[in-house]
Amino acid sequence: MRKAVVTGATQGIGKAIAEQLLSQGCTVMACARNKVKLEELQEEWTATYPGATVMIYAADLADKQQTHAFAAYVQEQMGTIDILVNNAGAFQPGDICDEPDGRLEQLIGVNLYSAYHLTRGLAPAMKQARAGHIFNMCSVASLKAYPNGGSYSISKYALLGFSENLREELKPYDVKVTAVCPGATYTPSWEGSGVTEERIMTATDVAKMIWAAANLSPQANIETIVMRPVKGDL
Repeated sequence: MRKAVVTGATQGIGKAIAEQLLSQGCTVMACARNKVKLEELQEEWTATYPGATVMIYAADLADKQQTHAFAAYVQEQMGTIDILVNNAGAFQPGDICDEPDGRLEQLIGVNLYSAYHLTRGLAPAMKQARAGHIFNMCSVASLKAYPNGGSYSISKYALLGFSENLREELKPYDVKVTAVCPGATYTPSWEGSGVTEERIMTATDVAKMIWAAANLSPQANIETIVMRPVKGDL
């Protein structure tokens, strides 16, 4: 059965992706900053998905050294993986000229560098195996500027650029790279906003699309997934 790594796995889209993979019997290494929440989910998921294996690791992937340590742990515990989902990220709206000093560095750290350094740690084994699929969780903010996007949008544009360059590099090794660009999706960040769950997509919608893309024939790849609510973005 396939082995997968999912970062930012304790809530929202990351949690839904981990659960989708576990429901299919995959071995999943779930990573997030909150160790207590990871331990609670490991217990819950082990009971819910008895046919799958749940592994956890607590780390702040905005920290380069912690990311390197996590990559080494994955290699030690899992060997070569089949699916990597770079989902760890943060959302902070703002205007470039007015947002707090350091906001760009913060968001580039968690939204781009985490994926960059973890991929550099795990992709060489995929290249050697000539197989594997890397999903980078971008956003519709990666595709078009919008009001109040600020450094968040900059970081997501950068993640899309990383994905496209990575795809070209890995094509000769039969390793797939998919950039996932969801629009408004109901996650904890929307709670209390006044937006109803019926207006926007569910995290499960995104997880199902990733699973579908991961199950194409070896010679086919969906390079970019763009999803929006049927009524459009907010």
